[in-house]
Amino acid sequence: MRNTTANTLERLFSLERRVGIVTGASSGIGEGIAQVLANAGAKVYDLSRRGKGDIEHTNIVRIPVDITDNERVKKIVDEIGEKEGLDFLINNAGITKRWRAGDVSKEYWDKIHNLNLDAVFHMSQFSYPYLKKSSYIGRIVNISSMAAHLGFEEVVPYCSTKAGVLGITRGLAVEWVNDNILVNSVAPGWIPSQMSIGVMDDNRKEKILSRMALHKFGEPEDIGTMVLYLVSNAGKYITGQDFAVDGGALCYGY
Repeated sequence: MRNTTANTLERLFSLERRVGIVTGASSGIGEGIAQVLANAGAKVYDLSRRGKGDIEHTNIVRIPVDITDNERVKKIVDEIGEKEGLDFLINNAGITKRWRAGDVSKEYWDKIHNLNLDAVFHMSQFSYPYLKKSSYIGRIVNISSMAAHLGFEEVVPYCSTKAGVLGITRGLAVEWVNDNILVNSVAPGWIPSQMSIGVMDDNRKEKILSRMALHKFGEPEDIGTMVLYLVSNAGKYITGQDFAVDGGALCYGY
């Protein structure tokens, strides 16, 4: 029985010999995702501005890069893809800050859309030629947000970008389904990170915790395990979906 269990888990969830990219994996949710995938056996390239993380892992390779620098990013993706192939892409990098909608500058609007939305599309474009050649079925997992489904005050630009991420996810899922690529997204609930803490004061924290069924925050690993499911053999019949890992926030009524 023990051997059967181990064999089943390995068959469904092992990422041995797979290579992929996680953007913004130097901390928070991105690093949690990278760690879970690396622990499952994958070689993970962290493409992030810092180019270093809070953890060290033999399966995680850190590459410092501005994700919005299309020329540099394409060169990196080509180097990885041509040398090792590419089996998955996790579009995680993103920013936000609190700002009343009436005061948002065009500079900030352009900046957040360039990183949170445009980079998701361009990273997918650059990875496409290699993902479609994956012997494990190429996977793209975009990190969306509760802000793609619910309205939040003082982060309207962020809501806009994450709603756009869902549009990209569904469109690419349909267009690339016959090209050996599955495309899904994961919508994290409130996972304490440098970015989320930056938009959370005590009043908002109380509102957030009262708005979810579990009444507690999640951990980066919670997002990582869902991503693992989607890029592993277990998720080979899923595409075009958005999965909320949110402590029950979307289902919670009143």
